[in-house]
Amino acid sequence: MDIKKLVTFVDLAQTKNYSKTAERIFTTQATVSKHIMALEKEWNVELFSRAHREINLTDVGKLLLPQVKELLRVEQKIHQTINLQQTQKEQSLVIKGVPSISQYQAFDIITNFAKQNPEIKLKFSESETELLIDSLEQDEADIIFTRTFDKANSKYETIVSEHDYFVLLVPKENPLAKIQQVEIKMLQNESLLLLGDSTKLYTPVISMLKEEGIKPHILYEGRRINLILEMLNQGMGVSIMMNKSFDLTDYPEVVAIPIIPKKTSELIFLKKKSNMTNAVNSFWKFAIAETRLE
Repeated sequence: MDIKKLVTFVDLAQTKNYSKTAERIFTTQATVSKHIMALEKEWNVELFSRAHREINLTDVGKLLLPQVKELLRVEQKIHQTINLQQTQKEQSLVIKGVPSISQYQAFDIITNFAKQNPEIKLKFSESETELLIDSLEQDEADIIFTRTFDKANSKYETIVSEHDYFVLLVPKENPLAKIQQVEIKMLQNESLLLLGDSTKLYTPVISMLKEEGIKPHILYEGRRINLILEMLNQGMGVSIMMNKSFDLTDYPEVVAIPIIPKKTSELIFLKKKSNMTNAVNSFWKFAIAETRLE
């Protein structure tokens, strides 16, 4: 059912004049006539009597008029609801990031954006790395902050926020702690404390070990960086982590040593190219301006 035709019907019932209705709804008299004739044909009724150059509603027209008005009111409410929802969506922003995000400049970018744009309703949360892409694909997040060792899919827009690289974490009492740089082959006899596969760091580490012919002895595999640091602080095992993903302030018995050759990753913001809401665009421009690559 064409809403424009219904509007024409209601207005003509009020003005009883084709030219006035045409002027009020910004169209031509011919179009007004076509709209009325189309409704009469569709409903198989006569809506107006046109005797003696006067236009009046027929009995059927009088019966239908209040129902058509109600239909137009409902249609208007639907548009209001849609517009309100769209406005709220335009002013909302969901960002999800890796659990170690607080160690990266992305965290400052997000918090500074929130402070400078209080009108945007920001929802920020951490998520396991393996779930981040899915949350973007399923529209559970507008933007994600994640780590990658490869080029991002071309269907996404990306901002490379910074780079990071693997280091070896060892207790101070471990002989390796006295070396300025270590090679993976030196870990042949070490017990490893590793972040699990959900962090997307497990596979790259295992690959580095296997490339050197090392069959790793894994003492711990999990998600909690602080638990690994505490175990190291108490003299247990060694670990391989990204250099910026941890803070040793509360772990004085742990030493970080660069691994050679250096293996790096990129920390990136990702969004769908099709997501162009005001909030997303505002954050994207802000993040580009605030990103400082080393």
